[in-house]
This record gives sequence, C-alpha cells and structure tokens, in this order.
Amino acid sequence: MLQRMRRHIRSGKYNFTFAQNGLEALAKLREDSEIDMVLSDINMPQMDGLTLLEQIPNVDPDLRAVMISAYGDMRNIRTAMNRGAFDFVTKPIDFEDLEVTISRTLSHIEEWREALASRDKLVAIQNELDVASNMQQSILPTQFPSSPTFQVFGSMEPARSVGGDFFDVIRLGNGHIGLAIADVSGKGVPAALFMMSARTLLKGAAIGSPNPADVLKEVNNLLSQDNDSAMFVTILYAEYDPESGHLSYANGGHNAPLIVHANGSTELLPTSGGIALGLVPNLPYTQDEITLGQGDTFILYTDGVTEAMNADYEEFGNDRLLNIFTSSPPQSSHDANDAVFHTVRTFVAEAPQSDDITCLTLSRGNFSS
Repeated sequence: MLQRMRRHIRSGKYNFTFAQNGLEALAKLREDSEIDMVLSDINMPQMDGLTLLEQIPNVDPDLRAVMISAYGDMRNIRTAMNRGAFDFVTKPIDFEDLEVTISRTLSHIEEWREALASRDKLVAIQNELDVASNMQQSILPTQFPSSPTFQVFGSMEPARSVGGDFFDVIRLGNGHIGLAIADVSGKGVPAALFMMSARTLLKGAAIGSPNPADVLKEVNNLLSQDNDSAMFVTILYAEYDPESGHLSYANGGHNAPLIVHANGSTELLPTSGGIALGLVPNLPYTQDEITLGQGDTFILYTDGVTEAMNADYEEFGNDRLLNIFTSSPPQSSHDANDAVFHTVRTFVAEAPQSDDITCLTLSRGNFSS
C-alpha cells in the first residue's frame, strides 16, 4: 500500500494509519479524530470487518468505510453494505480501481461535510426566525376594547419567513382609542427588533399627542437617529372618538385604509401622502378626518393582503378587497376581519404565503344585544 501510494503520501494528499484487526482499528480511530475513512478487510482476527462496521458509528458517525472482500463473496458484501459500508473492492486488488474508490469516498466525505455545514447554517437561520416570530407575536394585542357603540379586532397570520408587521390598540387618556398598523422592512431578528422599537416609540408618542400627524413626525425623527441599517417602517395611525364616531388618521407610506358602509358599499380613503418612517428626519405629515356612520367599519391592513399571490402569480389587489363585502356587509369588527382572511386564503389556495397578512378593524354600531 505504501509503495503504491508513495506519490500521494509524499505530496501530502494521503496519510495512512495501519491496524492488524478490528479492535486495534477502533483504538486508533478513537486516538486520531482526523481519520476520514476506513479501508478494511472483512476477514480479520479478534474482530472481523463486519463487526468493525457496526462499531464505527459509535466512534464517528461521519466516517466512511470501504470493505475488501473475496471476489464473488456477495453474501458478505451485501451484509457490509447493509451495515453502512460506503463501497467495496474485491481481491485481488486492482490498485487503480482502489485509488478511484478512495478518491470518490473522500470526495463524498467533503461534500457531506459541506452539506452538514449548510444544514447547521439553516438551523441557525431557522432559530433566528423562530426568535423573531416569538418577538413579533409577543407585542400583538390579544384583548380589544369594545362597548355598546364600537368594536375593535385585529389579527396577523405570519409568513414562513418572519417580516415586521405589527398592529396595536392604545387606550388614550381622553377616552379615545389609538389604532396603529405597520410593516417594517427586512426579515428576521433585525426586522423584529426594529419593529419593537417602532411600536414602543409610537405608543409613547400617541399618549403624548392628540394629533396623529404629530405622532408620526415624532416617531420618524426618533427612528431616523443612528439608523445605520437604513431600515424603515410604513405606519398608519388613527385616533377614534367613541362618543362622536370622529376618526382622524395620518399615513406614513402605508396602504390606504378601507371603509365598509352598512349597505356593503366600500371606499379607499385618501392616503395623506406621508413617507415611510425612519429614513429622513423632519418630514412633514398631514392628517385626514372622517366620521364613521352607524354600521360603518374601518379596516386597516398590510400589503400582505393586497399583494397575496395565487399559483398563477396573480395578486389579490385592491379591487378584490373592495368587493369582499358587496353582498354581505360585516356585522362586527371580528366578522370583518375574518372575511378578509377567508377571502385572501381562498384566492391564494395552495400557493405559498410570501408575506405576513395583518388586519385591524374598527366597527361603529349598536352592539348592546
């Protein structure tokens, strides 16, 4: 063996360690963790090659073994392959064939290690996404304010790759209700951290200001400070007065809110022209005002709704969103929310979900019964 492989040994390509039997081989394998493959005869004293094959995984499950057997000894060859042998060669040994077998085995080992490294990277990425998903879900409201005159409900259906959607419902000191929906750029933990920062800043600004435009301006200025990652967030923030039904809102680059009237007619409200928050400080934001009538529902949503795609790469779009309630106006905020999700799911069918789907709804009406 040393004579035949001398050129490869001199070049440093191969290094051989010899053992007289299976027991000695196991001892050497335990001593030397750099051994990549085992070339073993089947017939050996004290411990034969087939028994050695069973023991190798206990030392290193990633070792590969090539067995040497007498020509035509198919029973032992089959047993060896069933016990995990990677390949085999037969006696008398053809050293050219043996060299090809060794080279192929070592190439397989290298590819296997690369696959394991890629798997570990995927596991790390999945762990990060799981952390981000938990962070994302932890800040979402699970209880919603309601009274005989109004209802609020929201939910989010996360995509497989975690984005940065969030919504919030804020009880303000003047008896009003703050409603926010947002979508952060990026994926994974960075997006989740930026999302949590944006949510905290938004809540603080909302409590301190009765003007939605001023709220977005303050949050934008704070997010723009030291934003080296150049992440941004689209936000729509609204303030609702349950007594009068008056609602004011400001939009920072987010989707236009939707009004569904009691008769099922719908309209998209003006977007007020604001820019996404976090990139440029001191941007101006304006606000619009409406008064909800009895039976009206105010719907906020992210682009995971309108940009949801079916198997033909067709987007759900604004027109389908507007037509959801044409024949069946929502009877409550929960009903409106469920109708949006159900219609989007039906449209997408078996196509994979590419983005978070988030919806926040406010209904004004008589809910005392």
